[in-house]
Amino acid sequence: INVILQYICLNMFLNLMEILGVVIVESGWGSILPTVIIANMMHGGPAEKSGRLNIGDQIMSINGTSLVGLPLSTCQSIIKGLKNQSRIKLNIVRCPPVTTVLIRRPDLRYQLGFSVQNGIICSLMRGGIAERGGVRVGHRIIEINSQSVVATPHEKIVHILSNAVGEIHMKTMPAAMYRLLTAQEQPVYI
Repeated sequence: INVILQYICLNMFLNLMEILGVVIVESGWGSILPTVIIANMMHGGPAEKSGRLNIGDQIMSINGTSLVGLPLSTCQSIIKGLKNQSRIKLNIVRCPPVTTVLIRRPDLRYQLGFSVQNGIICSLMRGGIAERGGVRVGHRIIEINSQSVVATPHEKIVHILSNAVGEIHMKTMPAAMYRLLTAQEQPVYI
């Protein structure tokens, strides 16, 4: 897995009399750091104007309050509670919005160790080859072995995965982020 994690402490001076202007989603079960990810930023909002945040950034803590392991709704409440703050301090891990995973499957006798429904990873076997390769529950598969599966029917995705052996390269992203980017959902900014 070629993922470069960069831990950054940002002191941001923002006027948050309204909202921060971000949409956050869960990083997905199986993440190295289970927390929330910035999925979208409001055009012209405080977060975008700062020029210091990116889509895909994982928020570790905000004003000293850790968000690691907390449910999405709790994280949203914590961020909404900052509405009247003029200064916030974010600790983030820089991550690209798309996760690249590598599953090594020597032959068809080995289970991949995850289930998929309509391109979304639904479950993950602990300690299996998929988890070790970086697969995360709640992520949408967008590519398998350099072939886009965005518009691929469920049955074909299952067929591709069922017959894949050797090194299986996949690109995934949080399903909620995928729905936002493809205009299947309207963003709710906090």
